Amino acid sequence: MTEVFLLPLAVLLPLLMACCVHVSADRFARPLQWVGALGMATLVLALVAHDAPMRTVLGGWEAPLGIELVADRLAKTLLVFTLLVYAAVLLYAEGYFAQSPIEARRFRPLAWLLWAACNAAFLSDDLFNLYVTLELAGLTAVGLAALSGHPKALAAALRYLLAALLAANLFLLGLALLYGSTGVLSLRMLAAAVEPGTASLLAFVLLVTALALKTALLPLHTWLPPAHGGAVTPVSALLSALVIKVSFVILLKLWLHFAPVLDLVVLGQGLAVMGALAVVWGSLLALRQQRLKMLVAYSTVAQVGYLFLPFAWLRPGTPAAAVAFDASVLQILGHGFAKAAMFLAAGVLLRAAGRDGLEGLQGAASRQPLAVFALALAGISLIGLPPSLGFSAKWSMLQAALLAGQWPWVLLLLTGSLLTAAYVFRAIRYAFLPAPDVSELRPVPALMSYSALLLAVLAAFGGLGTATLAAWLEIEIAGWPEALP
Repeated sequence: MTEVFLLPLAVLLPLLMACCVHVSADRFARPLQWVGALGMATLVLALVAHDAPMRTVLGGWEAPLGIELVADRLAKTLLVFTLLVYAAVLLYAEGYFAQSPIEARRFRPLAWLLWAACNAAFLSDDLFNLYVTLELAGLTAVGLAALSGHPKALAAALRYLLAALLAANLFLLGLALLYGSTGVLSLRMLAAAVEPGTASLLAFVLLVTALALKTALLPLHTWLPPAHGGAVTPVSALLSALVIKVSFVILLKLWLHFAPVLDLVVLGQGLAVMGALAVVWGSLLALRQQRLKMLVAYSTVAQVGYLFLPFAWLRPGTPAAAVAFDASVLQILGHGFAKAAMFLAAGVLLRAAGRDGLEGLQGAASRQPLAVFALALAGISLIGLPPSLGFSAKWSMLQAALLAGQWPWVLLLLTGSLLTAAYVFRAIRYAFLPAPDVSELRPVPALMSYSALLLAVLAAFGGLGTATLAAWLEIEIAGWPEALP
């Protein structure tokens, strides 16, 4: 009976906190926020403590009429991941918004709404509720992107909104086609009720297109760099680490349920090819950037490509399927921690320098050594050097490619790592150049650097726990889809 309370509370608690911090005065909002964060940590630990998958229906209405929440081990892993990212970002935001109380008041409720949307997406098990959570995450992210009120931020947020609305309409159309042909929305029931055919395949393609747009897969990525690069730093970290992961996790859920029924081989190869193009093109664009945050934003375009590579091998009944799924999960975690750390570290360096150009990093290695160290550790994971989570993800991709007999993908993984190293070392190089004017240095709260370093350490050394994580997750889908909870 524990899941009857815990699973809904994982969504309701951040919703309640969003309301409370919105109506509270500043002197009460800050301590209240940390009480809520402590409550979320306790709740997530309680969920993880239950070894078996947890399932509950809201309002006592069973599927197909009711909303079902499911916490399998993957969902629990993502809840812990979200908790760790939020712990670092909320700590960072306390220092970042210390001199901007108006922005702080705007940030807190939207950040908690986004947390609720992320948890709901990871736990939801019916198609319409996934649509609702996707929209809640998207609209909240648009509000966060426009937080500063600067003209460039507002323009980027508007472009983000238009992309989100287009994706929402495509997703809703695909949802309607599936519901019209099956009469159910539960993912488990849909997997059993859907029949191979043109209508079902068209519906799935619409869903995949919508989610690829939300995840900013090239060539549907044009909204991402200005939105992520132009937002205030704590928002950039949340957008890159979590928001695009929500849409990708939904896509992964749909793939696991529908791949055994529909012939998705061609679609999987197409997504992988688009991912490969994103890895190369996004890295080349990152190399051309003269602003640090835009370099990190275009790096996200490249790293998103790695998320889609495993779809080339994620086929039921193949030896590479389990390894490919392993790679997807590890890439979610590795990219999330590393990219959030990079944005947070970049924010420290830019605030200290007072400008956004790469030349402003000169002398940063001596002025802000912790931030530069965090940037370098996060870069280690993005490049894919051991013992990082990024290395574990890319190693799993390499294994999956070889098991599938598709060795050319190995060349792409090596090329992508070299390109990533090029733009990471380019930024680090500036940090070790002599500073032109020491008097220009601005004070930055040390808490901001420690927050970035926390996530960077998780990204750079998380690969040491990969075997334990894989064993706990039991990423073994030889019985796919019967093995799904």
